[in-house]
This record gives sequence, C-alpha cells and structure tokens, in this order.
Amino acid sequence: MKPEIKVFPTPNDVARAFAQMILEKSQQTDRFNIALSGGSTPKLLFDILASDYKDKIEWNKIHFYWGDERCVPPGDPDSNYLMTKNHLFDHIDINEANIHRVFGEDNPDSEAKRYAQLLHEQIPASNELPQFDLIMLGLGEDGHTASIFPHQMELLDSDKVCEVAHHPVTGQQRISLTGKVINNAKEVAFLVTGEGKKEKVKSILEHAEGYQQFPAAHIQPRSGQLTWWMDEAASNPGENSESAS
Repeated sequence: MKPEIKVFPTPNDVARAFAQMILEKSQQTDRFNIALSGGSTPKLLFDILASDYKDKIEWNKIHFYWGDERCVPPGDPDSNYLMTKNHLFDHIDINEANIHRVFGEDNPDSEAKRYAQLLHEQIPASNELPQFDLIMLGLGEDGHTASIFPHQMELLDSDKVCEVAHHPVTGQQRISLTGKVINNAKEVAFLVTGEGKKEKVKSILEHAEGYQQFPAAHIQPRSGQLTWWMDEAASNPGENSESAS
C-alpha cells in the first residue's frame, strides 16, 4: 500500500490538521492508544491541543505512550515526557493513569523489558504484538526514526517490543519501539517539517539509490495506514501527494 502524503503550507498548519485528526479518531472509540514522539513539530502540536482542543477532546479516552525516550530522569530537559508534560499534560484534564511514560531514569535494559511488558498488558495484540491505534514518528536528518538509527538497523527486525538504542554521536542510550511493533500499528504518521528534511523525504518517497540505508524507509505498516504529514519546506510533492490547506 502506498503511503498517503499530506502537504500543508506551514508547520502550524500541519499541527492544526493533525490535532483535528486526533479529535476525530478519539471520537470513534472508547479508548485510543497513541505513541508520541519528541521534536519541534510535536511540541507545536501539543501547544495547539492544549489550547484549541482543551475542552473538545475527551482526554480520558486517550492513553499516551512513547515511541522512544532518552534514558534521562523525567525532569531532564532532554526528556520527551517532560516536553509533553510542559506543553500538553499540565494544561488538560487527564487522569495520571492514562499517561504511560518510559522510566528513563532506570536501568535501560530492565526498563526496555518493563515497558514491553506494560505494552503487552495494556494494548490489544495483533500478530502477537501490541497494536497501537496511532504511532507518531519524526524523521532525523540522518534518516532515523523513533530511536532506530542507521548504525542499528537490526532494531527494525528485532523480535522484542522495545530495545535499547544508542545515539551514534553522543552514545546516549534510549528506549525505542522496534520496527516490527511500529509496522504493526493501525496507523503510522510521520510529522516532518523544515527544509533540512527535504532531501531525505525525497530519497525515501522516490526510492532513490541508497534509500534503504535509512531506517525511516523501512516503516511500512503490514496492514495499517502510513501517512506523511509535511509542510511545503520538507515536501517534494509527487504524483501521490495531496495538498491541503
């Protein structure tokens, strides 16, 4: 199945359209399981959700998880959880029981196992793996996604739910969902904005020579929908793209 490509004028437009999608998806079910990502576009999304959608969404229908997390305490500026807390959770009425953070302060190997067990217990299974309703992903300028980097391509095919990843430059440890879990989701959404991402987007979507070296190129849900949500700066619209306003 070809990915759906949505292109919007600005990052703000991307975030607003994505927020509306979350509202609509959450209205269709009693429980919506979503894995979040870090980054500038999700931060913008969280700000919009916290302001314009604060009273529109039934927040206790949504259970929040993370596609990856840095192995730092929850109060560390590098924490994806802290960013989400500051920009979303602190501003909405949601039960703490709906927020399932990665314990980045704990031993990474032990935490990868604990979080995997939590996902098995909390999220309905398909293909013997947890099946998220929606997984949000970003795209690194090196082609990584979640915390699956080009030097750890084996995490794409791991039989584990979570693995310990290592940043290729800093060596920082991270907990990440594996490729099999990501590709098992009902829907996977890349949120990609900015001129710096354009060449990687073009390479991946057009299957240019060498594109398979990028982990993001291997995100192809086995039965779910893959959608790229982009601004005009990051996109390279082709015949399969859909411009939006």
